[in-house]
Amino acid sequence: MKDQLFNVETLSDLAAEYSAAISDFDGAAFHRQVVAGLQGRELMERLDWIADCIEARLPTSFSNMALALEAAMPAELDPSLQDDDFGRFIHAVPGILAVRHGLEAHRDRALDLIHAATKRFSMEFYIRPFLNRWPEETFARLDRWARDENYHVRRLVSEGTRPKLPWAKAITTSPLDVLPLLDRLHADPTRYVTRSVANHLNDIAKINPEAVLERLASWQKAEEQDAKELQWMTRHALRTLVKQGHPGALEMMGYRADADIRVDRFDLGSDHVVIDQSLAFDVTLAGPVGTPVLVDYVLGFHRPSGTEGRKVFKLKQSVIGKDGTLALAKSHRLKGNATTFKLHPGPHKVALQVNGRILAERPFDLVPAD
Repeated sequence: MKDQLFNVETLSDLAAEYSAAISDFDGAAFHRQVVAGLQGRELMERLDWIADCIEARLPTSFSNMALALEAAMPAELDPSLQDDDFGRFIHAVPGILAVRHGLEAHRDRALDLIHAATKRFSMEFYIRPFLNRWPEETFARLDRWARDENYHVRRLVSEGTRPKLPWAKAITTSPLDVLPLLDRLHADPTRYVTRSVANHLNDIAKINPEAVLERLASWQKAEEQDAKELQWMTRHALRTLVKQGHPGALEMMGYRADADIRVDRFDLGSDHVVIDQSLAFDVTLAGPVGTPVLVDYVLGFHRPSGTEGRKVFKLKQSVIGKDGTLALAKSHRLKGNATTFKLHPGPHKVALQVNGRILAERPFDLVPAD
């Protein structure tokens, strides 16, 4: 991935942008230096290296440095788009230098720089040091940004404050401090923003599930967001709790944990499955006609240490049919080289989870390929 992000073309584009904006910026020398130092560096290290190479060619005073960085910024990301317009990693440099040189002595000017930069590339990693160092002042700025006309700025308010943002450094403020900002952003007309809000709530749900359920209930009552969009946000925000079988989350999604559902049939295609082949099973549920059901299956993985790994997979969202039953089938490939976990031969099991409750379980042996 990092080689695709920092190829000759993208770095040439960056050199051209700075050369055009800064009269004495030697784009060719910059390009040679950057390319020579990329090898052996990981993604975030490469971004820091690019920032090093640019910084050496900028004014040393932060006020003039910020002006040069703003002058070299490309055009803003297309404001007519609605989602998945993250920007290019090469444009992370203003955020890196805002933190590096503006955090302590030039807070307000550095936040201005981040505001401009996030319209070109998401500054979610670079707002977080300001939250930790200047929480009151940064929250005041975020409150203004939550009403900004640019949806990338509004998204930053949510994405940059997520308590479990992937790849990012931790923030020390309470996850609940951001909820008033999410109250405003949940009604945003742009999916890029509402997706971030839903992901943010999913993060909080891992810490304080009840706070998330209370907020979603209040948003439903307020009716400030389109009903279908809020329904999508609710599903996305509760996805972890639903996998865990949290009763309150399931009920909000319309699935009662105490629904009168039974398993009439749960048959495995074989009780011996070879690694890299598929576990097949057939299921028949029975219950009152029209009962909503959320059906997951849970794989229990054998570990050499004797402990059991566990992973939940989606099977079906449906209702019990007119004949009082629901038939389902699944074939799940047990990949030996999965990136998230390693399979080990031995006793495994698959369980059927309906509306958050485990209703049936079947054992099987996972055997090595010949």
